[in-house]
Amino acid sequence: MTFRHTAMVAGITALCALPGPGAAQEAGPDADVLKSVRMVRADTPPVIDGRLDDAVWARAAVVDDFHQSRPIEGAEPSERTEIYLLYDDEALYIGGRFWDSEPGLIAASTLRHRSLRLGDDDRIAIVLSPFNDRRSGYKFETNANGVKHEAIYQNVSQNLPVWNTIWDVASTADSEGWATEIAIPLKSISFDPDNDTWGINFSRAVRRKGEEISWVSRNRTYNPSIVGIATGLAGLEQGLGLDIVPSVALNRRRHFDSASEFPNEIAGAVPGENPGGIAGDSSRTRPSLDLFYKVTPSLNAALTLNTDFSATEVDSRQVNLTRFNLFFPEQRAFFLQDTDIFEFGRIGGRTSDGNRSASGASLQNGRPFFSRRLGLSATGQPVDLDYGGKLSGRLGPWSVGGLAVRQAEFGDVGSSDVFAGRASLSILEESALGFIVTEGDPNSNLGNSVAGVDFRYLNSRLGNSRVLEADAWFMESDTEGLSGDDRAFGLGLRAPNRSGLRWGLASKEIQKNFNPALGYVNRSGIRDQTADVGHTHYFSGGPVASWFAGIDVQRIERLDGGLQTQVITVTPLQIDGRSRDGFVIQHQSTDEVLARPFRIHRDPSDASRQIVIPEGRYSFDEYVVTASSGSHRKLAAGVNYRSGDFYGGERVNFATTVAWRPTRNFTFRLAYDWNDIRLPQGAFVTRLSQLTTEVAFNSDLSWINLVQYDNVTEEAGINSRLHWVLQDGREAYLVLNHNLQDYDRDNSFDETLSDLSLKVNYTFRF
Repeated sequence: MTFRHTAMVAGITALCALPGPGAAQEAGPDADVLKSVRMVRADTPPVIDGRLDDAVWARAAVVDDFHQSRPIEGAEPSERTEIYLLYDDEALYIGGRFWDSEPGLIAASTLRHRSLRLGDDDRIAIVLSPFNDRRSGYKFETNANGVKHEAIYQNVSQNLPVWNTIWDVASTADSEGWATEIAIPLKSISFDPDNDTWGINFSRAVRRKGEEISWVSRNRTYNPSIVGIATGLAGLEQGLGLDIVPSVALNRRRHFDSASEFPNEIAGAVPGENPGGIAGDSSRTRPSLDLFYKVTPSLNAALTLNTDFSATEVDSRQVNLTRFNLFFPEQRAFFLQDTDIFEFGRIGGRTSDGNRSASGASLQNGRPFFSRRLGLSATGQPVDLDYGGKLSGRLGPWSVGGLAVRQAEFGDVGSSDVFAGRASLSILEESALGFIVTEGDPNSNLGNSVAGVDFRYLNSRLGNSRVLEADAWFMESDTEGLSGDDRAFGLGLRAPNRSGLRWGLASKEIQKNFNPALGYVNRSGIRDQTADVGHTHYFSGGPVASWFAGIDVQRIERLDGGLQTQVITVTPLQIDGRSRDGFVIQHQSTDEVLARPFRIHRDPSDASRQIVIPEGRYSFDEYVVTASSGSHRKLAAGVNYRSGDFYGGERVNFATTVAWRPTRNFTFRLAYDWNDIRLPQGAFVTRLSQLTTEVAFNSDLSWINLVQYDNVTEEAGINSRLHWVLQDGREAYLVLNHNLQDYDRDNSFDETLSDLSLKVNYTFRF
């Protein structure tokens, strides 16, 4: 018996040895009981100062019947929680009082608005599903510092945390815990004024205890399909529903010399290098205008003119040791509005708790619409968008979306008009049937179109709080110059349960000429099949909160015959501590079949020095050990170690992240990734370093610096971003991108590009 077979047997044995669903597992709250609260109309709006001392709060509806959702679902919470609810013609008002027996230990290290680190703190999350359709919704979160964080749900199980809207919040802390007051303007969300019943939920996190306290939960989670209801929301209006957002960007750019000879060798590099190698300065003033209009309270129209993306955050770099392109998510605000409507077939969903053998890029493979195709060339250079329009929202049981953009010419590619349209019909209780069409290719002069249909099934009300979801989809592309073999289709069936047994099966086929020019494909001519099974057991006491074991398999075959990739990941042990510390042991068996030689490395200072892996079949086994401390701590760290075979040789990978937050105003984060690869064709080492400093002068003024370096391109990139929020929708940015390169590998860096931008935008709301 081979080592990999032994590892698989060990993993299966570990699964079988786990307790069954009924052993030491709590029963949880009654999944069939629909909680409800009747909203109270306020005569006078409360002052949002976090004090809860306005007289109007005494008349508010009160929610106090909370339970633990983690670690022991259905258990009594260790701390008392009360939520107060009001509304008027302008907004929803949510107050919260969060008692704490140890107020000095409340985690509140995040001060910057919209920081993705808010999850490290004690916090309250509010889920709103205004259409009460169990499919769509919004999430609003804050902590004891009154920091804002919001998200829109792309689908029931996945939200988009970089979506922003206008709302107000303030929090205070005292000797009994902390309190918050929130105002969510009706103009900031979509809803049906004829529907007076919304989906709503609340969940509180007490980080030092690893405890989640929820109003409604199933299977230790909550989302738009797992909510209570808020009734009595009658007579709501959004006024004219018009936001006018003028902005101006001043840009000064200096090219010092020729850019990197190998601009695509590293993924996530700051775009905008000088492709022609011509030194010189340039400057421009770019006014822009964005208009957002609610055609109806549930249907949004948006128009952008002379669009500018200079304030968008840069991507984190990644060293790519595969022969396939990586995937980077959308971060530009215009494309994030109602982005959930354009999601198709659950492609790319469940990247966090889905198949562990499948990479994020392969999960996204086959996506028909990916907005990052717009405004960026195939080599990552920014391309101007002259104008664009979008119509998105809901009409009765239909979710609809249409996007049209005019992209300026660049290089040999002329100006292009592109379009994406999406419609989805809600059927059954939580399912949907839809279609999508796209037209145009922003990166070539060739014609291209895609049409597809999809069905998404969800049942979150099975016995014992179980969940079952399924999806089926079909697409066909039409590309000028290509004929036949231009289809893609897939099926999936999953039980994505957070506790007890979880499993999943999926298969998709991407034919060789399937070409969604507005979408994302990193492998074609393949059949991608995944299967996974695992079991999570939660403990009722002690320092260990849960134990997981599972097996995940991905097999990708070429449609013309033969294997391309197979990955089997066995996780015999994953322990999550009650204080959010974690430890994981894995074994990964990989088979790669190279149909042609694969250049895995080249020297940036000498193009003749390359390492090329010959065609053939390669099998390798690797051990993976991961350890991490709770990210809520002032000093937190994570380490990942991987060692084993690699393309006929050996690889050792070490990655670590250290975060230090001495105060809520300052964060220091260092990440380092190191690969030592020794192959029969040669040896090389890759290094990727990232240093981030965040200074939050207050919640509205922050300064973030990101320095990235890799020895694959021998390039260092500096991104410095000063962000001042006068108030929501009225902001100023000062952004510096500065690139340096060590051409001679002598630790002497030459400047290649410096780009300084000042952008100011101001929202007028009617």
